[in-house]
Amino acid sequence: MFEPIMTTIGDNLYSVSTRLQQACARAGREASGVRLLAVSKTFDADAVRLAWQAGQRAFGENYVQEGVAKIEALAADGDCPGLEWHCIGPLQSNKTRPVAEHFDWVHSVDRLKVAERLSAQRPSGLAPLQVCLQVNVDGGANKAGVTPDELPALAEAVARLPGLRLRGLMCIPEPAPDFDSQRAVFLRARVLFDDLRAKGLDLDTLSMGMSDDLEAAVAAGSTLVRVGRAVFGHRERKPGPAGPADATTAAAA
Repeated sequence: MFEPIMTTIGDNLYSVSTRLQQACARAGREASGVRLLAVSKTFDADAVRLAWQAGQRAFGENYVQEGVAKIEALAADGDCPGLEWHCIGPLQSNKTRPVAEHFDWVHSVDRLKVAERLSAQRPSGLAPLQVCLQVNVDGGANKAGVTPDELPALAEAVARLPGLRLRGLMCIPEPAPDFDSQRAVFLRARVLFDDLRAKGLDLDTLSMGMSDDLEAAVAAGSTLVRVGRAVFGHRERKPGPAGPADATTAAAA
């Protein structure tokens, strides 16, 4: 539950929290079963601090270098304890070390090579890196994500890697025109998730739903929604030179 404070970000968080509670009620689900990930990409540490003051603790970053800079700056300030950092942009193999060393979660693993590097580079003094596999549920040719056919083998392999804990799946479907169409695509990810659980994998996280379709995602079983614009507002600047090397598809809107 978020308490409204006298800032736009605080008000926005309260509004999104209300949307989530209403979506859960319509789906017959407990509101506690869906977490909010506030996507802070392109917004500065002060914006994260305002969201923290309103009660938000989990933040998502698409661009590795930008995310690490914010993580380090806020850790140095020491005035926002309990932050949880999620890397949500498609991840190149040459960017795995800073993710392994600084982030708590990564949502966008879609190749075994990337998972193996994250495993090898996770410092032994840190808790296991929490991992979601990104799956391309609607077959977009230019989209990141493992195919549904290749997913079971990748999941089994990642689940065996030390230093990682496989938590579930993430998807970013193409925009759909209405609630029913959105829900239908999200249900494809839910079926894949349930199939992996039936195979014995201990999964608990479905990372799906953004500003424009979180209600449909909740109806389909999402346990974590990634919301940027509805929390922080429209982004006024584009990613810097490091952005395109870190991500090819936006993971939240």
